[in-house]
Amino acid sequence: MPAPADAPGPVLLITGASRGIGAATARAAARAGHRLALLSRSADALAELVRELDTSATPAGESRTLAVPCDVTDWDDLSTAVARVEQHFGRLDAAFANAGRSVATSFLGTDGADPADWRDMVLTNVHGTALTARATLPALVRTRGHLLLTGSAAGRGIRPGNLYSATKWAVTGMAQNIRAECVGTGVRVTLLQPGLVETGMNTPEQADRPKLRAADVAEAALYALAQPATVDVNELLIRPTGQHPLR
Repeated sequence: MPAPADAPGPVLLITGASRGIGAATARAAARAGHRLALLSRSADALAELVRELDTSATPAGESRTLAVPCDVTDWDDLSTAVARVEQHFGRLDAAFANAGRSVATSFLGTDGADPADWRDMVLTNVHGTALTARATLPALVRTRGHLLLTGSAAGRGIRPGNLYSATKWAVTGMAQNIRAECVGTGVRVTLLQPGLVETGMNTPEQADRPKLRAADVAEAALYALAQPATVDVNELLIRPTGQHPLR
């Protein structure tokens, strides 16, 4: 049953919403009064998060959270999901292209994952982010909304043998290109570039390094969303205190 179009709270779509930065942002946005569309490949994890958010932040009798299982690398799947979100809530005010993957790589072949495992990371981090922008921007133009993208501090410097870093370089450039195309539409574009974050994607050598919490990145996302419509926070680079700038 579609929620009323005049229900309170802006509508925020989050990809990669079932864990890590996506789930933390969903929790922070729910506390801030947003209505949420949560996209992820994992239907079970989404259902669990929706139950949590509806219990903690939903007015009696009105669901403010919609779970949409979706593969962001599949255009038909993603575009159908975004259309469902807009139909359900009657609008889309912000989208957070957050879904991502990381595997250790080496071009010399001395370490890291087998090259057969690289494909899904590149498709998710680059192709999936691009498709999310393409699928959501028509709706965001209608509301003069806000697009956020998860980049990385690794997308600003050289990381030897690191293909993940290269995918985040691509997201950095993509954010700039999208922002340039959106001039005159009223759409704001924010690139979040977190340093090392405590997630399930950390490698063993990162165990003792300083790390951000996923909730720290979520607060940065909410900061950007909370700015007046006249303010476009282009980039937010956030590292844990003490992180080496090249790690």
